[in-house]
Amino acid sequence: EDTSRRGFQRNKVFKDVEKDLNVPIRYRNWNCKISTLKAVLVIILLGTLFTLLCSPAVYVSDRPSNSASRSGFVDRWISDSAAYDPRYISLMDVNWDQISTIIEKLTDRDEYQGIGLLNFNNSETDQWKQLLPDAEHVVLQLDHAAENITWESLYPEWIDEEEEFEVPNCPSLPSLQVPGKPRIDLIAVKLPCNKQGKWSRDVARLHFQLAAARLAASSKGIRPVHVLFMTDCFPIPNLFTCKDLVARQGNAWLYTPNLHRLREKIQLPVGSCELSAPLQAKERAGREAYATILHSAHVYVCGAITAAQSIRMSGSTRDLVILVDDSIGDYHRGGLEAAGWKIYTIQRIRNPKAEPEAYNEWNYSKFRLWQLTDYDKIIFIDADLLILRNIDFL
Repeated sequence: EDTSRRGFQRNKVFKDVEKDLNVPIRYRNWNCKISTLKAVLVIILLGTLFTLLCSPAVYVSDRPSNSASRSGFVDRWISDSAAYDPRYISLMDVNWDQISTIIEKLTDRDEYQGIGLLNFNNSETDQWKQLLPDAEHVVLQLDHAAENITWESLYPEWIDEEEEFEVPNCPSLPSLQVPGKPRIDLIAVKLPCNKQGKWSRDVARLHFQLAAARLAASSKGIRPVHVLFMTDCFPIPNLFTCKDLVARQGNAWLYTPNLHRLREKIQLPVGSCELSAPLQAKERAGREAYATILHSAHVYVCGAITAAQSIRMSGSTRDLVILVDDSIGDYHRGGLEAAGWKIYTIQRIRNPKAEPEAYNEWNYSKFRLWQLTDYDKIIFIDADLLILRNIDFL
């Protein structure tokens, strides 16, 4: 009996110990389940936020209308404010009647291969496809300028023109990705216009118009390129002049720019933030040289030596190349080499229309300059010129 009582007590003790051990185990399992649930909830939340941020913008329009709801348009832009720079947003309602009137004045529109569209939403792009269904419509993408680029940084009150402390340099504005195909015949741009601010000194407006000018200037061939601006404000007149304006209907401005003049304009700095001809020339990767030519007489040898010295005194490190014929002897050639000229002997070419012994009898010899194929660029100077400043930037 005593033995059975002791066995019963031992079993009771074991059960109590086992019960005490199971309690922390259950708590530990419950804590693990809570931690796993928290991790799953965090992953779901992060995935939802990532999906919202990376989802593309969608523009909804019930129908193309001349008087679309401005409030709905603003709501669509605001919903995508994370992806758009507010400086580049245009809140203008596109008047398609005005655009249709402009399009009718384009007599060669049936031959258009490509229409470039900049800053139009999806519904407006669809409307363009209805207006010109035979052409391919290219939605142009323009990266926004950095937020620290202001009008004052493009047009400062003062720059170091003498380059005593620094070389003035303009900030960079991104360019359009120019498509190789199709050929762009019409560039349509919807410009922002903040009439409550300084719209005439708006970086985004300048950027859009400069991008359109660069795209038009990149056109090859002799076909004209038309540029259409949709804007409530006046376009920049120094890029697209009044002479280039061929039609206007309300907020639609149609230009046919002179491409040759436009190419010259876009080579200039974007503003007054740097010199168009810098005092200190920038180094170039290709080989470049100054070249001159002596033929028929040695009277210009001293002038060529002086010209070489003036180029070196201006700070230029470009090669100096001189073409001479057999009339220049060894004595004079030695002086030219001592001055820094690299001498190339040529056979002179006579001008068939020149009188015998005339000053221009052998001036066709200058065509020999095109045989200097070792150089990427050559600046020709007469042997009697003096170079008073560095002109390597040419």
